[in-house]
Amino acid sequence: MSTGPGANSAPVPDRDDSDTPTTPGAAEAPAPPTAPAPRKRGMFSSLRNRNYRIFAAGQVVSNTGTWMQRIAQDWLVLSLTGSSAAVGITTALQFLPMLLLGLYGGVIADRFPKRLLLLFTQTAMGLTGLALAALTLSGHVEVWHVYAMALLLGVVTVVDNPARQAFVVEMVGPDDLPNAVSLNSANFQSARLVGPAVAGVLITAVGSGWAFLLNGVSFVAPVAGLLLMRRGELREVDTTPRRKGQLREGLRYVAGKPELIWPIVLVGFIGTFGFNFPIWLTAFTDDVFHAGAGTYGMLNTLMAAGSLAGALLAARRGASRLRLLVGAALLFGVLEIAASFAPAFWLFAALLVPIGMLGMTTNVTANSSVQLATDPAMRGRVMSLYMMVFMGGTPVGAPLVGWITDAYGARIGFVTGGVVSAVAAIAVGLMLARIGGLRLKIDLRRGRRHVEFVPREVPRPEEKPLAAA
Repeated sequence: MSTGPGANSAPVPDRDDSDTPTTPGAAEAPAPPTAPAPRKRGMFSSLRNRNYRIFAAGQVVSNTGTWMQRIAQDWLVLSLTGSSAAVGITTALQFLPMLLLGLYGGVIADRFPKRLLLLFTQTAMGLTGLALAALTLSGHVEVWHVYAMALLLGVVTVVDNPARQAFVVEMVGPDDLPNAVSLNSANFQSARLVGPAVAGVLITAVGSGWAFLLNGVSFVAPVAGLLLMRRGELREVDTTPRRKGQLREGLRYVAGKPELIWPIVLVGFIGTFGFNFPIWLTAFTDDVFHAGAGTYGMLNTLMAAGSLAGALLAARRGASRLRLLVGAALLFGVLEIAASFAPAFWLFAALLVPIGMLGMTTNVTANSSVQLATDPAMRGRVMSLYMMVFMGGTPVGAPLVGWITDAYGARIGFVTGGVVSAVAAIAVGLMLARIGGLRLKIDLRRGRRHVEFVPREVPRPEEKPLAAA
């Protein structure tokens, strides 16, 4: 790679020095200015932004607390009721508000400053943890208390999710957005590795109440981070005035942009049918491999490790392309199919790492590509639709996938999710290629690219009469 002067400037034709005037004393013409070298981007480039550094540090703490509460909450419900169905009800209550009210959360996120909204939502989420801690530590907790807190947390998340997603670009700008989205995912997956382990120790040693207490206190970190941000460095966007029809306006906006609607459709299918790992991993652990809770925990750890690796690789890559999204989604489905028929435990466990990696690549690529293709004034509504489709499908897909798994076995349940994911990726890929004027080219000759999308050949205007004849 050239590193000399002008390496970054556009190439110019060679000139003949004999044609250049050489009048003595004549001033030399100034050399044309070279284009500034682009800023080098790396795996953690978005952390150069002070506001985002503070935000990410706060999220590390609160995400760890959130994972602690998830484990402690499920264990508390199981201890109070002895019912796995009750644990499922708790999960459904936490995700149901996103399915029913997600779009309204996006409207609110577009109407108000994102930083102000996050101060309220993060505080409210911390208070739910503290309330559950007080009930548990005092010995007065009942299962309906846990249900109520899970539902309240879900309602707050309806506003928190789109506001937090849309706030990222205000901190880092569009150039660093893909990297920041990837690091957010890496942040969450890192907490997924640490939080459950800490929660397990706390539950065993002193009970679930202390896990709830630490989760509530953990939200001090993101709230303090939001207060310490330099508002002058934020790329604030104009809020949308309140008026009728804003929800329909957001839906029409998404429906009219193929680069938005088809990635959202794809993550909807994958989130609803391809991400039901709690169902499949418990079934494989108990029914297929006849192991215990330790094995189940190890499988979850392998999945989380793959997801973390996928998020970091996405951060290093930076760019978000739709062909990467479709390719990662297709491989994700294919590997799920392969894992479902794995004859040995070690092979099944090993496949969970690339499955986690490709699942995270799909999620991160879709998230950043949708945000970059969205007008800032619409970003809250678009991201609320994205999160509603991705997360809100859980109460719909999980019971169906669970029924298939119970009725036909763990392998059939897992392969169903893989087939749906792979077929959805192929269908969306073909649709995007058609919209983009591309066609699939297959060339089996040696030394050639065997499969690729190439532009369709459009006949020139003067050729049309001949073609018609």
